Amino acid sequence: MTRIGYFLSSEEYSPASLIRQARLAEQAGFEALWISDHFHPWLDEQGESSFAWSVIGALSQVTSLPIGTAVTCPTIRTHPAVIAQAAATSGLLTDGRFTLGVGSGEALNEQITGARWPAAAQRLDMLEESVDIIRRLFSGEQVTHDGEYYEVETARLYTLPDQPPPIYVSGFGQKSARLAARIGDGYICMKPDEDLVRTYRDNGGGDRPVQGGLKVCWGPDTDQSRTTMRRLWATDYIPGEAGQLLPLPRHFSQLADLVTDDMVTAPCGPDPEPYVEAVRAFADAGFDDVYLAQVGGNLEGAFEFFADRVLPRVRERQPA
Repeated sequence: MTRIGYFLSSEEYSPASLIRQARLAEQAGFEALWISDHFHPWLDEQGESSFAWSVIGALSQVTSLPIGTAVTCPTIRTHPAVIAQAAATSGLLTDGRFTLGVGSGEALNEQITGARWPAAAQRLDMLEESVDIIRRLFSGEQVTHDGEYYEVETARLYTLPDQPPPIYVSGFGQKSARLAARIGDGYICMKPDEDLVRTYRDNGGGDRPVQGGLKVCWGPDTDQSRTTMRRLWATDYIPGEAGQLLPLPRHFSQLADLVTDDMVTAPCGPDPEPYVEAVRAFADAGFDDVYLAQVGGNLEGAFEFFADRVLPRVRERQPA
């Protein structure tokens, strides 16, 4: 049975709002939380980009739901040893309910240190090396590492949960799906792509969890909700590699102007059926967890809608 979670968007909402949404999500019947980890929002219009690790600490004290990053990049902006420490502390604060979701990142967030933004193949190599460092530090042993991309000198984590946090690897192509199968405890993909799930499972992923997510925009008027979705998240409809390569929100804004309301395919408006069918598409593609993110505010109405008209329908259509 597919687990339905809620996706906290650090790019669109303030830390206080994210904490409030986590409470509302638990009350509404969502079963887990994702939180994004960005330095910049995709668009200036989104307007936020808080430090996810501080918010995770606060979330751990106000909700009993599992929490995962979707996703953090442990390669350039933040050294993998620091990510290991942050994840270990999060695992302890959540009583073992934390999952470290990692990915190869975007120039939008990672170029801020002045480092050269690597080619895609190198980014995957860096991710693999960083995950190895994180796992070694999770063991509690002293780690010294002189690798191709990273150095670690006599580092040891002293504050650790009883069990190391699982590491889920994000990937949107065949190469990254195979990498996730090789080095991850689970796989994250933002589209209901059955072929990618099959690649992950056939190359070593087996029955390990696969997670996906989507943005939705509840509101009383479908057209207005679709306009809100396009205004705030047109970046979801920009094809190709721009999402990984562009360095500034204004660059994404220039491309966002090419996206029209009729290009928006996300569930929008007051009819529950598109939301149910969107979740069903992920479930049919073999996903174990699906996370929904409400776009554009209207939080009280949205969570009431999810609780009363979406989650029950999703669950009644799933096999026991």
